[in-house]
Amino acid sequence: MACAPLAKSKPSAVKRKYVNFVNFNHEVAQHWAIFLMGWWLSMLDKSKVNRRFSVAPMLDWTDKHCRFFHRLLSRNALLYTEMINVHAILRGDKARHLDFDASEHPLALQLGGSGAHLLAQCAKIAQDWGYDEVNLNCGCPSERVQSGAFGACLMAEPQTVADAVKAMRDACEIDVTVKHRIGLDKNESYDFVRDFVGAVAQAGCSTFIVHARNAWLKGLSPKENRDIPPLRYDVVHALKRDFPELEIIVNGGVATMDAVTEQLTHVDGVMVGRHAYHDPYWLAQIDGAVYGDPQTPLTRIEILTQLEAYARAQMALGVPLRVMTKHWLGLFHGEAGARAWRRHLSDSKVLALNDAACLWFGVAR
Repeated sequence: MACAPLAKSKPSAVKRKYVNFVNFNHEVAQHWAIFLMGWWLSMLDKSKVNRRFSVAPMLDWTDKHCRFFHRLLSRNALLYTEMINVHAILRGDKARHLDFDASEHPLALQLGGSGAHLLAQCAKIAQDWGYDEVNLNCGCPSERVQSGAFGACLMAEPQTVADAVKAMRDACEIDVTVKHRIGLDKNESYDFVRDFVGAVAQAGCSTFIVHARNAWLKGLSPKENRDIPPLRYDVVHALKRDFPELEIIVNGGVATMDAVTEQLTHVDGVMVGRHAYHDPYWLAQIDGAVYGDPQTPLTRIEILTQLEAYARAQMALGVPLRVMTKHWLGLFHGEAGARAWRRHLSDSKVLALNDAACLWFGVAR
């Protein structure tokens, strides 16, 4: 004999109110848990700069107009200013040297100098200005920089660099990093760079960006110093093995995604300079390949549309078009018509018109 189904009793009014109260509070708790987790992660992200890929500081190249362009190409790459002398910041027009567009984050300021007290002042200014990192240049080999007793020649004075790093860290809460070479002149002893890193690390620096070439202080121009001294990636890899607790970023000569991937098996990050500048759209693959970002990169046309709007806004502030376009000439590198487009945007008569519409020369909207 089949049993009749049990009758479902209706909950009392009090019980319904209790269930609704519990459900409501559960939903509120879930909402706040999600909010707090998001807030905590955002704070975590802000406190730790991701240096898995970065665009190198390049004198006269990586100004704010160049960096705005590079940010359109990669949402995640760490960007650097060109090297700025501490005296230019402390005695000059701070806004001209330090201002940047909010979209440029994450962004690091690279300083040139050697006096600990001056570098400390600039580190504090960098933090107050909103930079995410402040970097000390110990790798530039130019004679002009050497005459100011900073750049690559500082590698011969590790205690001076250590004192500067300590003063900078005491003056600010953002990351203080050092960019340097693997040696000076023709001294290829690994002990030299190992001892330099060890001394500076004791002052509290935990991130070293290592250009995998020696700096020849005499006999080579800065341009030749980027090509003639041989690349020795094995030295950078050895630093990571000897200092596993430090963040080691390799720089120099990397120009393919395969090379980036290979280097990331040995070190914590890769910095690319000239290749990113001359073939900038190469950066559009970085977010997906290095960071696993599923978002589709902007097309060249979408980027050009944003550059036009940016140029118009900057010109309204009195910035000449030519100051911006010189950094954007590589956008169509390797594409049909790229040479004619570059030639048009390099024409002084065209640029003198200060009309952002010239960006669309030969380009179908």
